[in-house]
Amino acid sequence: MSLFASTAPKPLAEELRPKRLSEVIGQDHLLGDDGPISRMVSAGRLSSFVLWGPPGTGKTTIARLVAKEAGVEFMQLSAVSAGIADLRKVIEAARHLRFSSGRQSVIFVDELHRFNRTTQDALLPHVEDGTVVLVGATTENPSFSLVAALLSRARVYTVKRLERPSLEELLNRAEQHVGRKLPLDDDARYVLVEMADGDGRYLLGLCEELFTFDAGEVLNLQGLSRAIEKRAPIYDKAQEGHYNLLSCFHKSLRGSDVQAALYWAARMIVAGEDPATLFRRLACAASEDVGMADPQALPQVVATWDAFERVGWPEGKLFLAQAVTYVATAPKSNAAHLAFDAALQLASRTGSLAPPIHILNAPTSLMKELGYGDGYQYDHDVPDGFSGQEYFPAGLDGNDRPEFYVPNERGFEREVTKRLAYWQKLRALRRHQQ
Repeated sequence: MSLFASTAPKPLAEELRPKRLSEVIGQDHLLGDDGPISRMVSAGRLSSFVLWGPPGTGKTTIARLVAKEAGVEFMQLSAVSAGIADLRKVIEAARHLRFSSGRQSVIFVDELHRFNRTTQDALLPHVEDGTVVLVGATTENPSFSLVAALLSRARVYTVKRLERPSLEELLNRAEQHVGRKLPLDDDARYVLVEMADGDGRYLLGLCEELFTFDAGEVLNLQGLSRAIEKRAPIYDKAQEGHYNLLSCFHKSLRGSDVQAALYWAARMIVAGEDPATLFRRLACAASEDVGMADPQALPQVVATWDAFERVGWPEGKLFLAQAVTYVATAPKSNAAHLAFDAALQLASRTGSLAPPIHILNAPTSLMKELGYGDGYQYDHDVPDGFSGQEYFPAGLDGNDRPEFYVPNERGFEREVTKRLAYWQKLRALRRHQQ
């Protein structure tokens, strides 16, 4: 028997790769009955699009299945290893197929943002004349990483990170495929899903390692920790390392540990990370984690980012360092974004409540006759510049007024707390006078 007769088993993630678009989990907004990709495939009229989202969420699978279900040729390139010569070969093959058999081709480019401007530009005429349908996958914001001309010729669809129910479904599929449950107690199973952080491929990689344990052994949290430590060295660091370091960076900023934040920023820069990636995360932290505790954090990040774009590296490290130290040392509050989340939830639950008629404009005579705007008080014309009028719709007014925004006693929000208390006092006084 030949030593090469046997083949290595496929990775679990490959074994469980969906065979139909309907089997892809966590992306119903794209692949549901009313999803834009489903409608496009059903209509049999493919157009170019870019899938933007974190790793392990099914971007490659979606691209393959779109081509399969639309009955077109599928050709794949990775922008990490392919260059313009490889791209030209694939385009030529697509052109030959189109003219010899009339068969359309989808060119799937993984990590599309890795193509430089010249290579991206080389795609344009062939996408435009219909020689190929481009399907790109990227983990980077296309607005920053793709040339405008290419972006204008392709729809961008956001692929969501997998939430817990979707990851649990993946665990169930893995267990059904293997024929036994994962050797974990309930707490360890919960933490395993948390560790995946929305990455289905990573989760299945962890499952694959855990299935090597004795079926009779049940691991608790400590056992799971030891098992993951054992498998870490064989995991692909190229993708996962990037997101791990970015997570460390953001959490250091949130935790006001300026020393650690500078370290993780330096680790990423030394590893070749695009500084724009750090600035994007800084902008998110300046709003999500600093927020109204220091409203100057976001302008600081935007200003230093703009300076970096104008000056470039190596002098640009001055601006990156300033942004990191400012955000890390700023007081922290997430009250603003928690408030908006609560407002979004209430708006979804309460539907289309009619607004108070006194705060509606009356641009027509009929609207004036109907009382639009009657009783509105212009705040600048009343004492203290505060009328205390009601702006919520009926049912959410008076004593039932929601309080979404509750400032913390940190930084600038201490001043905001005073303002809110003052206006609340005036509002109560106006009601009493009425």
